[in-house]
Amino acid sequence: MIQLKVNGVSKSFGGLKAVNNVSFDVREKEIVGLIGPNGSGKTTLFNLISGYLRCDSGRIIFCGEDITNLDAFKICKKGICKTFQLTRPFHTMTVIDNVTVGALLRVKDVSEAKKKAMEVLELVGLSKKAQRKPSELNIVERKKLEFARAFATGPRMLLLDEVLAGLNATEIQDALACIKKINKQGVTIFMIEHVMRAVMSICARIIVLNHGIKIAEGTPQEVSRNESVIKAYLGEKMFA
Repeated sequence: MIQLKVNGVSKSFGGLKAVNNVSFDVREKEIVGLIGPNGSGKTTLFNLISGYLRCDSGRIIFCGEDITNLDAFKICKKGICKTFQLTRPFHTMTVIDNVTVGALLRVKDVSEAKKKAMEVLELVGLSKKAQRKPSELNIVERKKLEFARAFATGPRMLLLDEVLAGLNATEIQDALACIKKINKQGVTIFMIEHVMRAVMSICARIIVLNHGIKIAEGTPQEVSRNESVIKAYLGEKMFA
């Protein structure tokens, strides 16, 4: 089942065409990667889907409903939640209270929202840090808190923007395990990432942007052999 349909979406900033007539589908419960060089339009595209930016043209359809240019909070209520490349917790609040804020999107009773928040913290492996402040967490734990805050909103799709950035090999595997757990809960994962071996290992399909244009789409194996992708981004020795 197609969950997200992006149809001919474009966005310009002055004379710069950041996203240029991009189209693709994401199916329900998939894990899909979005890759490309820095400045290729990946985060801009995520911001268009999640409502942080307005499309100049094109349509975005989610679960059969046109969500083009809706406000971000309305799109979140529809079921799309985006994490940020730089984590943005509420620093004066505890870990559990950070997650409770997300849960309150769907649950109006605070005690019930806290119960939901603790379930989410259990899922991502942060329950023992529930009463800590975000400043007391290490980088992997802060990434997990970002997952948890987003997952607590009850999304049908998570947009993950470079969640593996700055992690070592062991930490990447830990983060990937967390992503897989969330996906097994029925949440579609659409992720921007530069850690290519991780992307290739977890994603069923990969979409490639370059200069705002979609230059390839396919399985990891298909994309890794695509001459345009190799030339624009991967390099000849990427998978040697």
